[in-house]
Amino acid sequence: MAGPSLETIQHMWITTLVIYAVVLVVVAVLLTLVLHAARKVRSGVSTIWTIGQQVASNTIHIALLDTTNHLAGEILTSARGIVGATATMGGHAAQCPGCPDCVLGAGTTR
Repeated sequence: MAGPSLETIQHMWITTLVIYAVVLVVVAVLLTLVLHAARKVRSGVSTIWTIGQQVASNTIHIALLDTTNHLAGEILTSARGIVGATATMGGHAAQCPGCPDCVLGAGTTR
């Protein structure tokens, strides 16, 4: 029994090298695509991180709005009291012929 001929062995080597070259090119292309996708993901993550920090910076003071709302409520209550007192004084002044002297203590009271 004779082994494979020199021509057959050479043909097998060439076929194997061609297959190796094709596989190598395919792997290189796939790795290049993976690298490109990874760079795009990193860029997107970086953009998201930057925008997230900007949002956090812009919204950090929202918690202070609770204090502002309470203070505004107190101011509104005080303003209502002032409006009520002013209306009472206006009503008194409209009916009292001695005003403003009666308020200052120089005239008669109602």
